[in-house]
Amino acid sequence: MAARLFRPALDLMVQYAEYHRDKRNIATHFVGIPLIVFALGILLARGSLFGVTLAWIVWGVSTLWYVSRGNLVLGVATSVVNALLIALAHPFGALLFVHWLSWGVGAFVLGWIIQFIGHYYEGRKPAFADDVVGLLVGPMFVVGEWLFALGWGRDMLAEIERRAGPTHLRDLAASATR
Repeated sequence: MAARLFRPALDLMVQYAEYHRDKRNIATHFVGIPLIVFALGILLARGSLFGVTLAWIVWGVSTLWYVSRGNLVLGVATSVVNALLIALAHPFGALLFVHWLSWGVGAFVLGWIIQFIGHYYEGRKPAFADDVVGLLVGPMFVVGEWLFALGWGRDMLAEIERRAGPTHLRDLAASATR
């Protein structure tokens, strides 16, 4: 497990991309993954250790992981996006228990429903089903896709596509006749 956890960003992105080549699946991840991170921020905003919420502690540990994967720009960008989501989630931690829990669980479940809709189009199970590290890679993948769309990381994108294949729209009709 430790060896899989500490692979370089490129290898992690390639493995994750192998489960995410359908453009509709990738699009759902732009909504589902931020919702899940936001939900975790809500759920972890109530607990604290030494005056720091569990959400910020988890963010700090994950930031160390992201920035140590060998691609500082991608690691920092992912950590910044996650920090924004955690900061937006924190006010929900102060709500009445039932409202806090409803928002946290509701956003979490909605995020996963959106993810599974995307994987229907992909025709493949989520990456974390084979490697739990995919739960950490998901936010990095979404941020990476956003950065690629802005023109950053062309070499990384080319290598991901060389190893995982280009994105496409899977023909659902053809898949149903098999």
